[in-house]
Amino acid sequence: MKADIHPDYHTVTVKMTDGTEFTTRTTWGKKGDTLHLDIDPKSHPAWTGGQQQLMDRGGRLSRFQKRFAGFIKEESKEPKEPKTDATKK
Repeated sequence: MKADIHPDYHTVTVKMTDGTEFTTRTTWGKKGDTLHLDIDPKSHPAWTGGQQQLMDRGGRLSRFQKRFAGFIKEESKEPKEPKTDATKK
């Protein structure tokens, strides 16, 4: 086996959105760092069934909604008239 090819694993503290913490081994950061999660299984709608709203941390969610607001076409509330083809006789 080659020497010094494996990454340096060390312990870091992971802080969830609700304030709970746990310690894990990772290659992220430096030994003793704290990883703050913006979205985790306790707050993300994919795991909670959509019952909770996403927390807007640093305006990221509002910037996303503002940027992509025009992609969703809203339906008009007026009744639509049936289309007639005037070229057919």
